[in-house]
Formats: sequence, structure tokens, C-alpha cells
Amino acid sequence: MNRKIIISGALILLLVVVVFMGWDLFFSKPDNRINPYAYQMDSLKSCDTSMVRYAETQQIKPGLQGIHGLVVDKSDHIYISGDTGVELFDQSGMRLGGFTTGESAQCIHVASNGLIYLGMRDHLEIYSISGEFLKRWKSCDDHAIITSIAVNGNDVYIADAGNKIVYHYNTAGNLLSRIGQKDPERGIPGFVIPSPYFDLGIGRNGELWVVNPGRHSFEQYNPDGELNSSWGKASMSIEGFCGCCNPSHFALRSDGSFVTSEKGLERIKIYKPNGDFSCLVAGSGAFVEGTNGLDLAVDSKGRILVLDPEKNQIRIFTEKMKN
Repeated sequence: MNRKIIISGALILLLVVVVFMGWDLFFSKPDNRINPYAYQMDSLKSCDTSMVRYAETQQIKPGLQGIHGLVVDKSDHIYISGDTGVELFDQSGMRLGGFTTGESAQCIHVASNGLIYLGMRDHLEIYSISGEFLKRWKSCDDHAIITSIAVNGNDVYIADAGNKIVYHYNTAGNLLSRIGQKDPERGIPGFVIPSPYFDLGIGRNGELWVVNPGRHSFEQYNPDGELNSSWGKASMSIEGFCGCCNPSHFALRSDGSFVTSEKGLERIKIYKPNGDFSCLVAGSGAFVEGTNGLDLAVDSKGRILVLDPEKNQIRIFTEKMKN
């Protein structure tokens, strides 16, 4: 008798559970507004406005479409490279000239002697200030994706995102060394480059700085490839870099500080020479969501120039007056 009562009670309990489960499945209305697995970016995109110490003061609208590279020369002339060629502007934004190229110039550098170095997909081309074609270097490699160039005296450094390496040439086009190959014995971690954003530049003392984007860090090398120092922080906070590969671009100021740009979480920041966060130049709200390729330059007045491919503009930011 007791066994029958227990079995009956268990069946009744099971029936009640099934009814409640069916009710929840067929009659309850799911809240589609909430996705517990969503990557929440809104809180990251908001920022303390007191951190923003720059204001946008000017825009330059180039004639080129598909703009990729930006550089400022020693006279504060502004150069951009794009799908069909190069354009040149003075510091006020007046167009001074330009020239066409046979293919898309993904990056650009103007040497102190006025020569214009253009990074095509797998090779360099050199032009005069007047746009005269001077020389084409042989291909770095069939898999090369050239993303950045820097010239310092007789040294030419080329960032190759395809092969995850920095090439060190002389100005005659002779390869001297490969920099950044993984070498645990020398303390070199190797470049991690998940996407074709791989930038480098020359510091105030002639040192080579290279972004290791997959490691969210900067690395400083000697011309012979010795790693001297590094800094960086992988973090979702404003002080660090997040995503698969950031920062995407950087420029160095005369005081040794770094201006950085990011993709995914679009923002422009300044870091002190030792790598400590300093301030925001522009937050995510200043850019169209999904903007990539925010190349950077700094002129002699300390203005920060941002290449905005989404708006097809050169946007200029100036430090706000201190109260």
C-alpha cells in the first residue's frame, strides 16, 4: 500500500513538472532584448570627457578615394597615399599637387631628403617630390603585405604583415637584416599579427619602434635587431589595448610620447615616453562605428592628424587651451 502511494505521488510530481515546463516553453514570452552572451561595447565606448584634451579643428577633403597612408614632412606638408596615387597639401589644407601610381599605395614615408617611399603590396617604389618615378625595389616576398615604412639616414625599415617581420635595408635597396623573428634565447617574442595592421616608426633618438599588435605592445630595436625594451598593456580599460590586434597605428611626438589609434574600439590616445597613459585625443564617438585604418601623423606645431578612410578625410586635432 505504501509503495503504491509513493509511486502515485512520484507520478503526480512528474506530471506537475512537465506541465510547468510545457507552459514555460509554449506560453512564456522570451525577452529578446537581452543577450547574455553579447560582447558589450557601449560601456567601453563611453569615456570620461575630462580625459579628452584635444579638439577637432580642421578637416581636409582629398580628391583621392580609398585613402591608406598619411605622413607629414619636415616642412609640415601633408602627404596621403591611396588607391590611385598620392596627394600633397600645405598645413592649411591647400592642395599643392599630386601624382598617380600604377597600383594602390598602402603606406607612405617622406625621407629628410624629400624622396617619397611608397609601400605597394609586396614592394617599394620611390618618387621625387615632383612625382617623378625613380625606382622600384624588387618584391620582398610573394606573401608580403607591406604596411609601414620608416627611413632614418641610410636605414630603411619595412613592416611586412604577411611574413610577420621587419626588413632592414639600406637606401640602395640592399637587405641588411630581418628584425623581430622569434628568438627566445635573445628575448625576442616574435610578432603576432592576426590582421594586416603592423606599424613602425623612428623615435627622437633614432631608435626603431615597432608595434606587436597581437601582443598589444611596443618593442624598441637596435638596427642590428637586438630588442632593447618594450611596453604595453592588454586591457579593456582606457589605459590599455584590447581586441585581436591593437594599436593599429601610431606616431611619435618630438617629446618622445606616442600617439596611438585603435580599431574595433575606435579611439586616439597619447602615452608618455615610458608607456604610461596620458590622455585621449578622440573617443569612439568621434568615428563611424567599424572604422579601420586610422593612420596618424604629428606636425611641428603638435597638431595630430588622423586619416579617416570612412569619411575620406584628413582630420586635424589640436590641444585644448588649459584653463
